Amino acid sequence: MSGIVTDNVGRSSGLLKSAAGGGGKVLQVLQTVKTDTFTTTSTSYTDVTGMSVTITPSSTSSKILVTAFIGSYSNTTNDQGTDIQLAGTSGVLAFVGDAAGSRRRASIGTGRIAADTKMIGLNGTINFLDSPNTTSATTYKVQMVVSGGTGTFNRNGEDLDTVYRPRTASSITVMEIGV
Repeated sequence: MSGIVTDNVGRSSGLLKSAAGGGGKVLQVLQTVKTDTFTTTSTSYTDVTGMSVTITPSSTSSKILVTAFIGSYSNTTNDQGTDIQLAGTSGVLAFVGDAAGSRRRASIGTGRIAADTKMIGLNGTINFLDSPNTTSATTYKVQMVVSGGTGTFNRNGEDLDTVYRPRTASSITVMEIGV
């Protein structure tokens, strides 16, 4: 045994500048948890109060892994849609579908939902790896919009006082990944 170190593709230690697997170190983790409810009647995206987190990357080469868990969202009016988007600093869209005609761009959404669905609280998770290329404070936030009625967050649209209508929690977590 000669004691030669190789990486995962068989290169010997003489050709390596750093050990295999050296990248990808988690440098910092921040999280915001929202346990109360939020409602909006806005037909333009509006910030969900308490669903934002600000991180200051330590290097311009760092990646930011953003995970937003939406416990539940709905609408108080049957046959109306409620959509969610992940936005970045200054409201710049971070993770939404492509533009196409008059279709709304969203990260997750219901479109138009059928009768009696105000009793349902839909949920979803957004995962997005960003490359902000900055060492300035960067904010990620969850926004909500409705096509009509009142959009609800962390509860269903009906919100009756019964065990069948839960209140939920949501969170947004960011991790700086060193490259």
